[in-house]
Amino acid sequence: MALRQTYTVLLPFPTGGGHWSSVGQELDLLDVEANALRSAGRLELKKTEAVEPASASTPAKKATTKKAE
Repeated sequence: MALRQTYTVLLPFPTGGGHWSSVGQELDLLDVEANALRSAGRLELKKTEAVEPASASTPAKKATTKKAE
């Protein structure tokens, strides 16, 4: 399944059905949908902080067991 990315509108453009986008609006689009709009300078990929899952950012720890004395 194709992933959608969030883009921010820089210059308004028609979105269909007589509606227009507005500056600063965030849209979730496929790369195919956003390609021409990015080339024309109407969209920019939203800058997001890279948030890594906890399992990827912290190394795995070995489970240790202590024997009861």
